Amino acid sequence: MTFEELELDYDLLDALDDMGFVDATPIQEQAIPLILEGQDLIACAQTGTGKTAAFILPILNKLAENPTADVNTLVICPTRELAIQIEKQVQGFAYYVGVSSIAVYGGSGGDDFAQQKRALTQGSNIIVATPGKLISHLNLGYVKFENVQHLILDEADRMLDMGFMDDIQKIISFLPKKRQNLMFSATMAPKIRTLANQILTNPEIINIALAKPAEGVLQAVYMTYDNQKTRLIHSLLSDKPEYERILIFTSTKRKVSEIARSLKKDGFSVAGISSDLDQSAREKVLLEFKQKAIRILVATDILSRGVDIKDINLVINYDVPGDAADYVHRVGRTARASTTGVALTFVNPDDMFNFSRIEKLIETKIPQVPVPKELGESPEYKVRGNGGGNRGHKSGQSKGGQKGRSNNNNNNRNKSNSKPSNNNRKKPNPRGPKKNTQRPKDKS
Repeated sequence: MTFEELELDYDLLDALDDMGFVDATPIQEQAIPLILEGQDLIACAQTGTGKTAAFILPILNKLAENPTADVNTLVICPTRELAIQIEKQVQGFAYYVGVSSIAVYGGSGGDDFAQQKRALTQGSNIIVATPGKLISHLNLGYVKFENVQHLILDEADRMLDMGFMDDIQKIISFLPKKRQNLMFSATMAPKIRTLANQILTNPEIINIALAKPAEGVLQAVYMTYDNQKTRLIHSLLSDKPEYERILIFTSTKRKVSEIARSLKKDGFSVAGISSDLDQSAREKVLLEFKQKAIRILVATDILSRGVDIKDINLVINYDVPGDAADYVHRVGRTARASTTGVALTFVNPDDMFNFSRIEKLIETKIPQVPVPKELGESPEYKVRGNGGGNRGHKSGQSKGGQKGRSNNNNNNRNKSNSKPSNNNRKKPNPRGPKKNTQRPKDKS
């Protein structure tokens, strides 16, 4: 379905045409008519499917038909990067509509705080905010939300994972009871249903490819020991100049620095980004990565959700994420909007149980690629128990307090499930991912 068929305002259609958007994605096709009708909504869709446009476009359509000087819409999201991204997309979509917006987030200076205060007191049609910073303004007593008509919670599951439940409930206490509520999430966890029951009224529910990577993501896994991982990255990237944008996810800020330093030492164009950087430095690194001034970006999960960077060819999971759903968000940075990309995951013996949960979640056995012989022997893929004993050592050997004991049932299960077959499975194309030529990219 095209955006024109959705019968949006002509000024909005002009902006979409200027941005090269023609066809609506499935989440946009289903959500936009319901939002225009005034329905409360909970929508689950994987990263990169166009969720932002799915809620922003119908809100802008309403504001185009009924202009106001008041705060009309409040969008709450988990991180400042996502708040900035959403607000920039509002500006793009609203280019011909005349709707005002501002992003409210922490980590900025006094001038930004004053600008945020003016927008919250004098009126900005759309406020995109992180919970903590918005509450700082609310506690000062000057924020007026009595005319808010739409509340949008974006990346709701992530906000709950980060412990924002109480903050969200406090923010809601400042809003009028009569309003439209929209929740967008990548997963439908039980706590999401609980929150939905608390704030939504007879909501419509949309599920789009829940908790699975996009079809264009070509996935593969390397079974490695920790001391092989950095050398494996060097081996993978040294002969692949066609990969122009590479994103490496790791679990800690310390590892971000170590990986970036090692790659830089060998002449790679690389930078690291984590919460150790202040906001201006993070924005500078992201801009350089988007402009291809930096080829490789090493990051913690701060970038796994919400930040839109086009044409990422390769995502490497240096560590397996502890939450299986975070894997979907990480690999969702590539193959966005019907393009293709490659996602590689390094799995050490201690990560094998978490990796098995990822395969269970996405209902896919991810094919293994052998580690180059010069890097040494790799561990076998064996999952032992439901945690703690997930060591995956060869020949029944174990570490810690295991003392070589094994469970016969687990051993039988592991014999059949270890070493997933590579038959009939695609491996990453050494010539690089294919580029999409079918339709314009939807970067939202």
